[in-house]
Amino acid sequence: MTPTSPSSRARKTSSKHPSPTPAPVVLPAMSKDEINALPVRAWEGPVLLVQDEETLNAALSSLDRQKVLGFDTETRPTFTKGKSAPPALIQLATSETVYLIQLTHVPFNERLAELLASPSVLKVGVAIGDDMKALGRVHSFRPGGMVDLAAMARARGVQAQGLRTLAASLLGFRISKAAQCSNWENPELTRQQIKYAATDAWVGREIYLHLLKTAIPA
Repeated sequence: MTPTSPSSRARKTSSKHPSPTPAPVVLPAMSKDEINALPVRAWEGPVLLVQDEETLNAALSSLDRQKVLGFDTETRPTFTKGKSAPPALIQLATSETVYLIQLTHVPFNERLAELLASPSVLKVGVAIGDDMKALGRVHSFRPGGMVDLAAMARARGVQAQGLRTLAASLLGFRISKAAQCSNWENPELTRQQIKYAATDAWVGREIYLHLLKTAIPA
């Protein structure tokens, strides 16, 4: 009988008993009750309200140097079917400051368009493509450097999709949505609106940084 070499035995064994493919890790979305049981957190750092062109240009000089910006927009709600208002507010969060650009006060200038088009400055948010399209109707530009947090989460087996559910599932706290349907075209935003808007941009950036550390299932 012809002797069998160790390498031949190994090949036969591996062909009969292939290594199992690891199952993807899936993080299910939390229920509303589970989310409501979590502690509430909000952005507690500095917020810069941008209400004139001088402040806008100074803000853009800082934002242009960033690598990752939490991004969101707010729009006055309309209650007529088929009608929508233009975005009234752009929120951009760095690690230190949240900038709230009130488009009811300042024009959407070319420098702002360049920032939103820049591929070297990442803008991260949920359903960011929809926000960019709405802004493109205010001022024509080609958005770049966009990261959709919902898509990024799905690629990592996270079933949660909205900003609130992603914050709960990944960061272990909930954010308030109490001011979501308020009038964002008010000349002066309320303290509640400012905190809400700043928190949305900040938490988007935090979710992105968390997801960067999360492996994509094989």
